[in-house]
Amino acid sequence: MVYDGRMVRLSLDPALSVLLGSCGALLFLSAALHKLTDRRRFTEVLAAYDLLPQAWVAAASRTVPLLEAVTGLALLLPATSRAAAVAASALLLSYAAAIGVNLQRGRRDLTCGCGGPADRQPIAAWMVIRNVAVAALLGLAWLPRAERALEFADLITIVCGAATAALIYLSVERLADSSRRLMAGRRP
Repeated sequence: MVYDGRMVRLSLDPALSVLLGSCGALLFLSAALHKLTDRRRFTEVLAAYDLLPQAWVAAASRTVPLLEAVTGLALLLPATSRAAAVAASALLLSYAAAIGVNLQRGRRDLTCGCGGPADRQPIAAWMVIRNVAVAALLGLAWLPRAERALEFADLITIVCGAATAALIYLSVERLADSSRRLMAGRRP
């Protein structure tokens, strides 16, 4: 937050802005890779959600991973990072809505479709909360960057912060998967 004598303008430290963009890029590029490497599986998952007319499912199963890949790459570029943060938040909120609609329908047997450990488990309310929380964090990247040059210490912060965020994200997903398996009486 910057006070210029007349009004308060919110801005984001450039290191935090790059860190948020990097974390979002990791998330979206990883999700796109999972979907692109097993397009048949993603098409089946998308069809199972029963939110699109059947005639649109094949096109959507090609479009969604491309949108994720473009969004992930755009989050890394300073010129496009703010617009990409808006797109990333919109995608995450639409995924949360798709999961929420199917949970309301009582269809808890669907898989997330996002790739990684969560892709093997049925949808759950925590996935809606996760997507909304990540969308809110990426929403911070909508703020303009404060005018400050990045320094070497910022690079260390960005790399270590992105690695830590990725490990936390994967750990939470793995814990949720293990918890589900334990509750079902199976070994994690």
